[in-house]
Formats: sequence, structure tokens, C-alpha cells
Amino acid sequence: MFLLILSYVSLLAFIGLSIYKAIQYGKMPMHGRLDLYPVPKEKGKGHYGGSYYEVLEWWKKPRETSLFEEIVDMLKEVLFIKKLFDNQRPLWWISYSLHLGIYILFVWTALLFVGALTELAGITMGSGHWWAVVVYHLTFITGLVGALMVAFGAGALLIKRQFVDYFKKYTTLQEYFNLAFILVVAVTGLMVWVSDPGFNYGRHIAMSMLTFSPIEASAVLSLHIILLGILLIYIPLTKMSHYVGKYFSFHKVLWDNDPNVPGSEVDKIIKEAQIAKPKNNWSAPHYQPEPPKTQEM
Repeated sequence: MFLLILSYVSLLAFIGLSIYKAIQYGKMPMHGRLDLYPVPKEKGKGHYGGSYYEVLEWWKKPRETSLFEEIVDMLKEVLFIKKLFDNQRPLWWISYSLHLGIYILFVWTALLFVGALTELAGITMGSGHWWAVVVYHLTFITGLVGALMVAFGAGALLIKRQFVDYFKKYTTLQEYFNLAFILVVAVTGLMVWVSDPGFNYGRHIAMSMLTFSPIEASAVLSLHIILLGILLIYIPLTKMSHYVGKYFSFHKVLWDNDPNVPGSEVDKIIKEAQIAKPKNNWSAPHYQPEPPKTQEM
């Protein structure tokens, strides 16, 4: 039952901690406004870097924005890491392999549960039923391709950060550990796959989670489940949780150009921030209060 409980706990922890981090970001004070353009939500102007400032007496007129264009631009970054592609093309190929592999493994996980529900409904993967055949082959393709891409991406990034000087200078020990951790989880998953190319073990785990029954696993599979469970709990606690921060860094920072006019929401936030006391201290010597002066007699 240990592996089953760990599977539940790690999955719930990943979701819960990710939501908690999103709430934390949402409560952060207003950032330093820069009004950098282009901003995609500027309807009809985002493609050339324009804004509502071009409109004569804009503060007297209703503002036109486009949520659709904003979502499209954000999806380009989330799904394709567009800014890395534009600015660091050699690094993009490796990094995107890792991220795309993770996306594919999410699809693979969903297919495992689809396969488990299919078998619980009485249609086994070896029955020859067209639905079982489709689910089986999609599971095989996504599982193998996703694991290989994650292993390649994590391993290549680890090597690049170690041996390319300008990456090595700002890579921390934690970042090396994070990549190595992901690589080990991917490799142990591939080791399990070698003995079960059809991913039957994955569907059995999904069925165990759906029926709350013990997971039967070999030593290698047990190791893989334990490492994967720890990784799912660990990710939201580290900088790897940037999947949560992307919305805020774009929607609430880069693209936040809402006008500050009297009575607006921005005006309200600024007034509230003026009376808020900072919670953090700065350790810089020049920031420390001067010691009280002693009076000379």
C-alpha cells in the first residue's frame, strides 16, 4: 500500500503546492511599471508595438483590448518557449526537448488512465477492439517518445551547463541537482519500459489508483515510482515551478499597462501600497539605521 499512498500524496501535493504558489504570486505587491511594448492585448496595435497612448485624449475614451491576442501570445511562450527560440536558438533545441517531453508524458499519463478505464470496462488491450488498439499504440508512442526526449533534454542541459563556460558561471548546484534528478527519473522509467514495452505496468498502476488496490511492482519499478513521487512533491517547491509564474510574469508584469487614472483599479492599488509597510529587511550596511549618538558632557 506504500506505493499507492505515495502516488496519491505526490499527485495531490503537486497540484496543491502549485495552487498555493499561484496564490502567493497573486498576493504579491504591484511591480515596478515600465510600460514596455509591444503588448499583445492592445487591440489592433500589438503587432507593431502601439498602445492606447496614440489615441487623442485616451483617458476620456473606453479602452479596447483583445484577450484572444493575449492568450495566443502566451500560448506561444508556454507551448513553444518562443522567447528562448528568438534569443537563444542553440539552447532552445535542448531545452524544448525537455519541456516538450514533459508535455508528451502528461498526455501519456492521461492515456494510461484511459486504458485503465477501458480495461475496467471489460475491453482488454489485447482484445483487438479498435478502441483498445488506438489507446495501446498512442500510449506506446507518447510514453517512449516523451521519456526519451526528457532524458535527452535533461542530460544535454546538464552537460551544456557543466562544459560551456558562459552557462557554467551562473549555474547553481541546485540547478545541477534538478537536472540530474529529472534525468535519473527518466532513465529509471526507461529501464522499466525495457521489460514491459507495452506499458502494461502503467495501466496497472492507474487501475490500482482508480480502485484503491495495492500496486504490485518489481524493485526497479518501485524505485521509479518512489523517485517520481518525490520529484512531483519537489518541483513546486523550487524554481522549476516557473510553469506557475509564467502567467504572472507576462500578464501581470510584462503586459500590465493598465492606465493609472483617478478612481481606477491601478490608482486604488497604488494608494494601498503607499500605506503598506515592507516586511523584508535589507542587510546592506548603508541601509542599517545609525547607532544613537552619545551626548558629550
